Amino acid sequence: MALLETRVAPEWVDYNGHMNDAEYARVFSLGVEALMNAIGLDEAGRRHHGYTIFTLETHLCYRREAHEGQPLAVEVTVLDRDAKRLHVFFAMCDIEGSLLATSEQMLMGIDSEAGRPAPFPEEVSQAIAALPAATTDAWPELAGRCIGLPPARR
Repeated sequence: MALLETRVAPEWVDYNGHMNDAEYARVFSLGVEALMNAIGLDEAGRRHHGYTIFTLETHLCYRREAHEGQPLAVEVTVLDRDAKRLHVFFAMCDIEGSLLATSEQMLMGIDSEAGRPAPFPEEVSQAIAALPAATTDAWPELAGRCIGLPPARR
């Protein structure tokens, strides 16, 4: 089930005729907002709990081009979590289910008043537990990648 559904906006298309690389990051950022809404941290929830989520790190992989007007769907899988952090994997697909991009992210729960990391409120923690989660032996294939050049052939 999609966490977020949207379309490639005309202003997201670059001089190459497809969605600009920065706009993929925008869609995944909207995915984080949709995730926050899904776990009870929409505007009212953030105000009620005095709590929000910050993005600490992201790793975006581009797999296929997206074009103007193309429908996009973003799904999330929880890879790991602790009392105040979420390690998540977002997948962006087209209407046929073809993978367009992925974004692996580390998110941190923040006490809004203190401006410091803090454990998830109990209601939020329970909502996180209900999200799709990967088992340690069955992570998405593209999760956990590191960036670098392959070893040189001799």
